Amino acid sequence: MGSQLNIKSDDAYRLASELAALTGESLTAAVTAALQERLDRKRQALMADARDPKALANRILEIGRHCAAHMEGPASSADINDMYNDIGLPI
Repeated sequence: MGSQLNIKSDDAYRLASELAALTGESLTAAVTAALQERLDRKRQALMADARDPKALANRILEIGRHCAAHMEGPASSADINDMYNDIGLPI
């Protein structure tokens, strides 16, 4: 038996059950196929972004905004200076 996934969402279970019923698949097969399809779409979108410089720049900015939202307090040059000794060598 493989690894287990325990989904604690009534909504997710309902959706998986409905999908399994419509496709005639087991819950496991329906969830696996749905996850694979979504993963494939995300990978294709990322690859398309990598070929389009403007889309790639927008994606990088999006990642930056996400990271900034999770930072505590403003960054300062003192943060960088703490990494070097008195003669400018890394500590």
